[in-house]
Amino acid sequence: MNTSSTHTTVMLHQAVNALLASDAPHKDGIASVYVDATFGRGGHSRLILSRLNRQSQLIAFDKDPDAVAAAAEVGVDPRFSIRHQGFGHLNDLPVSSVAGVLFDLGVSSPQLDNPARGFGFRANGPLDMRMDSTTGQTVAQWLAYASVNQILEVIHDYGEERFAGPIAKAIVARRQAHGPLENTTDLARLVADAVKTREPGKHPATRTFQAFRIFINAELSNLQYALEAALRVLQPGGQLVVISFHSLEDRIAKQFIARHSRTTFDRRLPQAAVQATPVMPLRALGKHRPCADEVAANPRSRSAIMRVAQRTHAAILGGQG
Repeated sequence: MNTSSTHTTVMLHQAVNALLASDAPHKDGIASVYVDATFGRGGHSRLILSRLNRQSQLIAFDKDPDAVAAAAEVGVDPRFSIRHQGFGHLNDLPVSSVAGVLFDLGVSSPQLDNPARGFGFRANGPLDMRMDSTTGQTVAQWLAYASVNQILEVIHDYGEERFAGPIAKAIVARRQAHGPLENTTDLARLVADAVKTREPGKHPATRTFQAFRIFINAELSNLQYALEAALRVLQPGGQLVVISFHSLEDRIAKQFIARHSRTTFDRRLPQAAVQATPVMPLRALGKHRPCADEVAANPRSRSAIMRVAQRTHAAILGGQG
């Protein structure tokens, strides 16, 4: 585990304030369960625990074995437990048993700054990029056999990169001439040579690295599944908080909340029919961004968007609310 890098938790107080919006966490005698679905280095979890009463619990999830190891730094607290699992395992929890779920998506600073994990390109490392380094194929293994069209599609869809075609062709040409790419420096250099124009202040390989990371970890499909699981386990009045760092994640969170909170009806119907329109299972509570002071202190927070919703009393498919 690399301990040389520190991680500054993004939107720390905003997220925890939204998660613990009710009075329940502070009152002794009320036992509530909260979930930190992406433990990371535990910034959100520590603040949550400092505000929970003695009867409540915090369950954390993380696929990264380094993050699970870092959870030992929380200390012995009978209210806290961590699971070496992705947040899709939220579905393992009982229906309507959780008072709040927090997602802090994306990659953490220690992951980016540890060359051995292969997430970044500022230092040379293996082309890995797996969130869970104990299982699954690496980016290097996938690039060793993927076709031009497969690589192009991933870079275009998950990186929103307009030069996806030239990059994909360059990767396959390199493989045919010199063997597969195996390290981050070679990939970053190859992408920089293939990209015709550069975005100001951004390395030309940024979008490609993002795309490969999202693809190899199935991040978007896992998020969609996990949000449905969160809705299922949230109890009435429970809070859903989602912090995202790029448009693809935020679009999923935005559309999920909208789909489950927007009540539509035909205004031409009689008033009685309008009043009988079923209540949706979520109530959208808004979108938030980090303040200017936080962005100045931690530039990695500048792209963060936090969306908040509350579980209503409406029933959902697969459980009772």
